[in-house]
Amino acid sequence: MSATGVLLDVRGLRGGYGRTDVLRGVDLQVDRGEIVALLGSNGAGKTTLNHIVCGLLPARGGHVTFDGADLTNRHYRDVVKAGLIQVPEGRRIFPNLSVRENLELGAYARARERRAANLERVYATFPRLAERTAQRAGTMSGGEQQMLAIGRGLMAEPRLLILDEPSLGLSPLLVDELFALIGRLHADGLSVLLVEQNVAQSLAIAQRALVLENGQQRFAGTPQQLLASSELKRAYLGL
Repeated sequence: MSATGVLLDVRGLRGGYGRTDVLRGVDLQVDRGEIVALLGSNGAGKTTLNHIVCGLLPARGGHVTFDGADLTNRHYRDVVKAGLIQVPEGRRIFPNLSVRENLELGAYARARERRAANLERVYATFPRLAERTAQRAGTMSGGEQQMLAIGRGLMAEPRLLILDEPSLGLSPLLVDELFALIGRLHADGLSVLLVEQNVAQSLAIAQRALVLENGQQRFAGTPQQLLASSELKRAYLGL
């Protein structure tokens, strides 16, 4: 463990698509054992930041450091092998494969030799997946598919789990279950970068928050500091 406790350190990150820069000099840090909420409206740059950090989109400037190692513009397989795992927006499960096959694919690039033990751990976390282990993933409900996507991420033994809009399309009851699950994973020591439009529940479980607007950082601090500012709440969070 480094003296500072910083696990993910993003400095001056720039990037985008075509000739357009979506991110314009963003800083982000996630400490070990911490939940950081990355907030902002659609188009603020949240998913772009995720994709650059995870090696799915090249950075045009700045640096991404993970546990002291420079991951800037490294191949996404190197990012996964380092233990930085993303559960993407929209779940991206394989609908024609079974629940078990989807989960086992999560261990393809990392923790393959502990696949059986990790599978049992995921089934203990998500009993509904254990009940549906042979079921085709595409026939499950949206909530069950989100469980599957998170379970697939856990199969890789993440050191940092990035959850990109995990509550999207879920019923209010399932959203409550999802945030309770994230809290339990955090209590077990998992570091989480939570990218969400559900502001209230994200801030309820996060230790720190970062607000993006138009690809730039508008706030970085504790949820308490953010909620104490009526101007910030009104301008950037719609509260």
